[in-house]
Amino acid sequence: MRRALALAALAAAIAATGAAAGPPGAGVLVPGASLGGVRLGMTVPQVEGKWGRAYGRCRSCKRPTLFFNLFAFRPQGAGVELRGNRVAAVFTLWAPGAWRTRQGLQVGDAAANVTAIYGPLASRTCRGYGALTLRSRRAVTAVYLVDGRVWGFGLLDRRSPVCR
Repeated sequence: MRRALALAALAAAIAATGAAAGPPGAGVLVPGASLGGVRLGMTVPQVEGKWGRAYGRCRSCKRPTLFFNLFAFRPQGAGVELRGNRVAAVFTLWAPGAWRTRQGLQVGDAAANVTAIYGPLASRTCRGYGALTLRSRRAVTAVYLVDGRVWGFGLLDRRSPVCR
């Protein structure tokens, strides 16, 4: 009985420790290069080195996808989609407030700020939100919009869908 209680306490402590890890509370998008320090082509151990090992695996996604939530069971943080065990897309989830671009665009800014900073971008309508995209030779950078405000960011290889 004592041993079972000790094991249960140990398991709870490990789970609580893991819940504290995750994506940075603040992250920077470098268009065409990285999001929160994660780059396209990184391996899972490399992502874990940046954001920790406290993530969940999506059960209903078409491709293997890892979710790094800031708080357990709350859909705010970041996601990483894999292809061949390498990062094919990295994106924010549910408007995590302290994320920004290297050029100063922040989650929560008016959509007009996107154009003021980056000029006119291609527009895409997704289910329940929109995306403005900037294409480079190897990547697509996305700024996600909801109700006229910046909701989040994405960095995707050219084969990954912009709409998440």
